[in-house]
Amino acid sequence: MAREQFQSLSEQMYYMLLALWDTQCGADISRQVTRLSQGRIRIGPGTLYTLLARFEEQKMIRETENVGRRRYYVITEKGKEMMREEYIRLQNLIRDGSPYLDQEQDSAAQGQSQ
Repeated sequence: MAREQFQSLSEQMYYMLLALWDTQCGADISRQVTRLSQGRIRIGPGTLYTLLARFEEQKMIRETENVGRRRYYVITEKGKEMMREEYIRLQNLIRDGSPYLDQEQDSAAQGQSQ
Protein backbone atom coordinates (compact mmCIF):
# COMPACT_ATOMS: atom_id res chain seq x y z
CA MET A 1 0.00 0.00 0.00
CA ALA A 2 1.04 3.61 -0.47
CA ARG A 3 1.66 3.89 3.26
CA GLU A 4 5.07 2.29 2.79
CA GLN A 5 6.39 5.10 0.59
CA PHE A 6 4.36 7.90 2.19
CA GLN A 7 4.67 7.23 5.92
CA SER A 8 3.21 10.68 6.43
CA LEU A 9 2.25 13.43 4.04
CA SER A 10 3.85 16.84 3.81
CA GLU A 11 1.42 19.76 3.88
CA GLN A 12 1.88 20.14 0.13
CA MET A 13 0.98 16.50 -0.46
CA TYR A 14 -1.99 16.65 1.90
CA TYR A 15 -3.49 19.74 0.27
CA MET A 16 -2.83 18.45 -3.25
CA LEU A 17 -4.78 15.28 -2.50
CA LEU A 18 -7.58 17.32 -0.94
CA ALA A 19 -7.72 19.45 -4.08
CA LEU A 20 -8.02 16.29 -6.18
CA TRP A 21 -11.29 15.24 -4.57
CA ASP A 22 -12.63 16.95 -7.70
CA THR A 23 -11.05 16.57 -11.13
CA GLN A 24 -8.41 19.26 -11.64
CA CYS A 25 -5.58 20.17 -13.98
CA GLY A 26 -2.18 21.28 -12.65
CA ALA A 27 -2.93 25.02 -12.60
CA ASP A 28 -6.27 24.37 -10.89
CA ILE A 29 -4.59 22.16 -8.28
CA SER A 30 -2.07 24.87 -7.48
CA ARG A 31 -4.80 27.51 -7.05
CA GLN A 32 -6.98 25.16 -5.01
CA VAL A 33 -4.10 24.30 -2.65
CA THR A 34 -3.49 27.99 -2.00
CA ARG A 35 -7.20 28.54 -1.37
CA LEU A 36 -7.66 25.48 0.87
CA SER A 37 -4.58 26.37 2.94
CA GLN A 38 -5.72 29.99 3.24
CA GLY A 39 -2.58 31.12 1.44
CA ARG A 40 -0.09 29.23 3.65
CA ILE A 41 0.89 26.72 0.99
CA ARG A 42 1.98 27.59 -2.53
CA ILE A 43 3.12 24.90 -4.92
CA GLY A 44 5.44 25.64 -7.82
CA PRO A 45 5.32 23.69 -11.08
CA GLY A 46 8.39 21.57 -10.29
CA THR A 47 6.98 20.28 -7.00
CA LEU A 48 3.47 19.97 -8.43
CA TYR A 49 4.40 17.77 -11.36
CA THR A 50 6.91 15.72 -9.38
CA LEU A 51 4.24 14.91 -6.78
CA LEU A 52 1.59 14.24 -9.42
CA ALA A 53 3.90 11.69 -11.05
CA ARG A 54 4.64 10.01 -7.69
CA PHE A 55 0.95 9.93 -6.75
CA GLU A 56 0.02 8.50 -10.14
CA GLU A 57 2.79 5.89 -9.92
CA GLN A 58 1.42 4.80 -6.52
CA LYS A 59 -2.15 4.75 -7.94
CA MET A 60 -3.28 7.40 -5.45
CA ILE A 61 -4.54 9.54 -8.33
CA ARG A 62 -5.41 8.82 -11.93
CA GLU A 63 -5.47 10.87 -15.08
CA THR A 64 -9.03 11.45 -16.29
CA GLU A 65 -8.51 13.54 -19.40
CA ASN A 66 -5.80 15.00 -21.61
CA VAL A 67 -6.81 18.20 -23.44
CA GLY A 68 -3.95 19.76 -25.39
CA ARG A 69 -1.20 20.37 -22.86
CA ARG A 70 -3.57 20.06 -19.90
CA ARG A 71 -3.84 16.81 -18.04
CA TYR A 72 -6.64 16.35 -15.54
CA TYR A 73 -6.42 14.17 -12.43
CA VAL A 74 -8.67 12.91 -9.65
CA ILE A 75 -7.98 11.07 -6.40
CA THR A 76 -8.57 7.29 -6.38
CA GLU A 77 -10.01 5.14 -3.61
CA LYS A 78 -6.44 4.22 -2.66
CA GLY A 79 -5.62 7.93 -2.39
CA LYS A 80 -8.72 8.57 -0.29
CA GLU A 81 -7.72 5.74 2.04
CA MET A 82 -4.27 7.31 2.41
CA MET A 83 -5.94 10.62 3.26
CA ARG A 84 -8.14 8.94 5.87
CA GLU A 85 -5.06 7.33 7.47
CA GLU A 86 -3.24 10.67 7.47
CA TYR A 87 -6.27 12.44 8.93
CA ILE A 88 -6.42 9.92 11.78
CA ARG A 89 -2.64 10.23 12.31
CA LEU A 90 -2.96 14.01 12.61
CA GLN A 91 -5.91 13.72 15.00
CA ASN A 92 -3.84 11.35 17.16
CA LEU A 93 -0.98 13.87 17.26
CA ILE A 94 -3.37 16.57 18.44
CA ARG A 95 -5.00 14.25 21.00
CA ASP A 96 -1.64 13.17 22.40
CA GLY A 97 -0.30 16.72 22.61
CA SER A 98 -3.45 18.31 24.05
CA PRO A 99 -2.81 17.51 27.72
CA TYR A 100 0.51 19.31 27.49
CA LEU A 101 -0.10 22.11 25.05
CA ASP A 102 -3.65 23.02 26.12
CA GLN A 103 -2.37 23.40 29.69
CA GLU A 104 0.46 25.62 28.47
CA GLN A 105 -1.96 27.79 26.47
CA ASP A 106 -4.25 28.13 29.49
CA SER A 107 -1.30 29.24 31.65
CA ALA A 108 -0.19 31.77 29.04
CA ALA A 109 -3.72 33.15 28.70
CA GLN A 110 -4.02 33.53 32.49
CA GLY A 111 -0.69 35.35 32.62
CA GLN A 112 -1.86 37.83 29.95
CA SER A 113 -5.13 38.58 31.72
CA GLN A 114 -3.42 39.52 34.99
